[in-house]
Amino acid sequence: MHTPRALPRLAATLTLAFGTLAAAQPAARLRVMSFNVRYATAPDGDNAWEKRTDLFFETIGRFAPDLIGFQEVLAVQYDAIAARMPGHAFAGVGRDDGARKGEFSSVGFRRDRFTLVASGTFWLSESPDKPGSKSWDAALPRICTWVRLRETGTGRELVLANTHFDHRGKIARQEAARVLSERLGPVAAGVPAILTGDFNIDEDNPAYAVLTRPARPAWIAWIDAYRTMHPERRPDEASFNGFKGVTRGSRIDFVFHTRHFRATAAAIDRSARDGRFPSDHYPVTAVLEAVP
Repeated sequence: MHTPRALPRLAATLTLAFGTLAAAQPAARLRVMSFNVRYATAPDGDNAWEKRTDLFFETIGRFAPDLIGFQEVLAVQYDAIAARMPGHAFAGVGRDDGARKGEFSSVGFRRDRFTLVASGTFWLSESPDKPGSKSWDAALPRICTWVRLRETGTGRELVLANTHFDHRGKIARQEAARVLSERLGPVAAGVPAILTGDFNIDEDNPAYAVLTRPARPAWIAWIDAYRTMHPERRPDEASFNGFKGVTRGSRIDFVFHTRHFRATAAAIDRSARDGRFPSDHYPVTAVLEAVP
């Protein structure tokens, strides 16, 4: 975790918005967001990170998440997020060295609602505890970061995990779903769990079946919050936009949850400003309630 730096007046205004909106949410509900930030060093011209930073934080502020998973986060972005969202605590490591090098799949949670019980990161490879490891046909190292949280008001615990599957390796994505299932089963044993991420798969991919229809009893049967709220598949469900505002296509970004929750809302946030988007992915959101 990182100490927030001094903020300009605009950042302070946005920080106030985060706190005000978050405090207004009913305590029984969890507002969850998954957001691929697009890495800061990409040669994106008018869509470069420094030109969309304010819009990025405004987008998050409007939803006011209790829990959030980020993908493609470089260290400079991790620091900026921690500074601009001081009401949230964050966990994550760089995938190349298990410290600050390479992309993070970081997670955030509201400080006034949760305390950290435990956290960890594993690699989606044949050597899950080895930083920088990759296997099968993966183009890059891939990770999953998780936190176990205790809700301050109730003492109840939950697990939030966040990941980013490989963009090229077909075998790697399916194997990543298996590794994730094997690792998160024990981590979340006996408690509710939420899984966010850019999975680079659609609902027809075998990796999706591994997650939602697991082959082993010890593996979590993840529930797709968006599909629960929108049972009929449509041709305009794209969650990747390439900074072009496209809608045709399938979701590759998801919010999953265990049977301990029910979704009451789920959306693909396609908000823009002057034709500009906060990232090349739309953030995806869900509102979850605990099942009595």
